[in-house]
Amino acid sequence: MNAAITPERIQLVVQGMILLILSVAVHEFGHAWAANRMGDSLPRRQGRLTLNPLAHADPIGTIALPLLFLVTTGSMGFGWGKPVEHTTHDRKKRLVISFAGPAMNVILAVILGVVHCALLATGTLEVSSKLSGALYMGVFLNFILFCFNLLPAAPLDGGSVFRGLIPESWVRTYDEYAVYAPFVVLGFMLIPQFRVVVTWPAMKLTTSLYQLASMAMGLHSPV
Repeated sequence: MNAAITPERIQLVVQGMILLILSVAVHEFGHAWAANRMGDSLPRRQGRLTLNPLAHADPIGTIALPLLFLVTTGSMGFGWGKPVEHTTHDRKKRLVISFAGPAMNVILAVILGVVHCALLATGTLEVSSKLSGALYMGVFLNFILFCFNLLPAAPLDGGSVFRGLIPESWVRTYDEYAVYAPFVVLGFMLIPQFRVVVTWPAMKLTTSLYQLASMAMGLHSPV
């Protein structure tokens, strides 16, 4: 994609960065909240039990890399937030803590989608407006984060979720595989053909949400 600096490109970069930073903050807050509910006070003591983006943004993963991709390609590529530390070792509790992050992205996606459709239904917003496009982008981005983070490979949340779901007798074998899991994650990040495993379900979830919200609010056609 042409990397020329245009008003449209600047708008895309600013819009994408705001949405990503907020989505990462919500995701990491989910981990901290779940850990705290499980009796682990470490995230709270480290100041992570907050929706303040400054507490969760990683200088490289949340700012530098996504910004570089947005400026040069028009897409965010990949990124991450500052990991939430916790002292929980029970794999069932770790499952809940790990799943809470992606679950918060789903909640945010639903909120954004419902608000978007409500604004359209009341005539407050036009489909062609820039804000309408930003809200849609926010919904899709959060479903992308949900699907990507639940890939069953460490260090993604899906690794801990999958480890918590399998029978105890399989855990040792899974732990042996987990040594190589980061290479699997890297493959999904760098090989475009692999991304459909994440983008396809994310688009299906986005479309389904807008169809349901549009039907509920009497919109003649979903976004």
